[in-house]
Amino acid sequence: MGKKMLEVRDLKTKYITRFHEDVYAVDGVSFSIEEGKSLGIAGESGCGKSTLALSMMGYYFPPLHYISGDIIIDGQNISGMNPDDVRKSILGREIAYIPQAAMNALNPTQRIIRFVEDVIRAHDPKADKKEIRELAEARFAELGLPPTVLNRHAVELSGGMKQRTVIAVSTILNPKVLIADEPSSALDVTSQKMVIKMMRELMEKGYIKSMLFITHELPLLYNVTDDIMVMYAGQIVEKGTAKEMVFDPVHPYSHGLMGSILVPEEGTRGHKLTAIPGTPPNLKRPPKGCRFADRCKYATDECRYYTIPEKSFENDRMYRCLKRVDELKEVYSHE
Repeated sequence: MGKKMLEVRDLKTKYITRFHEDVYAVDGVSFSIEEGKSLGIAGESGCGKSTLALSMMGYYFPPLHYISGDIIIDGQNISGMNPDDVRKSILGREIAYIPQAAMNALNPTQRIIRFVEDVIRAHDPKADKKEIRELAEARFAELGLPPTVLNRHAVELSGGMKQRTVIAVSTILNPKVLIADEPSSALDVTSQKMVIKMMRELMEKGYIKSMLFITHELPLLYNVTDDIMVMYAGQIVEKGTAKEMVFDPVHPYSHGLMGSILVPEEGTRGHKLTAIPGTPPNLKRPPKGCRFADRCKYATDECRYYTIPEKSFENDRMYRCLKRVDELKEVYSHE
């Protein structure tokens, strides 16, 4: 087992609405990422993927609030740290974030070099302007961006160039953990391939020690990450290697998720797409038992009214269900 770059233990965070209602968006999530490894998170919109990413930064803005749990980066627990200390010593250097809709994350009134200066000077206020530019030019060149980009505004760049610029700025301090929240969304296929290739190269060259890649597309994660977790209604319901999760999911939700999309490696002949019925539960009032029970054809009263613990088998593969989907199919084969 390699060195753990990131470890999340029983993390719980919530949103507080303007009506003072609690929305438990991340509820008891635990996982880890080793040095040199990448982990993917998949799930429907609203399952808590992006909230988990924001929570892991340890820098909370209302309406998001920390409840409990640990976030450990390379042995340092950042949970409960003073927000100013997190901003000065953690963000950008220990852990970095590529947000959703990254192409819109750049202030259109600022030149690109200003973003680089802001990131570096947040950690080193006395950083030399010439050295910052040299560092920026070198990193931008590695991502296929000419030095002239640094003098431009975001509106002067194409979509692919904006995305690469955000990646370059986010990784300029060589973070130990990079969180990429749907970094290839809104890009054409060619640009998506280029972005994914660049992120792999950043890891291979050691600029990034580990990566968390978030998307709702499981087949995409198969080509990007070593392991995949599936998230549903604020909880992790299954975790395994990328190959296991795409070709042999064991949780009913993961199985349904894979059945609703096409996997190029499987081909399309004889592949019938299926839909998952119903909608996710209201996280203001989470169900007592399995949160997928109302949408699961295998659900029993035990599923609905009792807490379902995490289980593991075969090399610590994790799932949260009373039985694996292959066992459930055998029991309910009469249906």
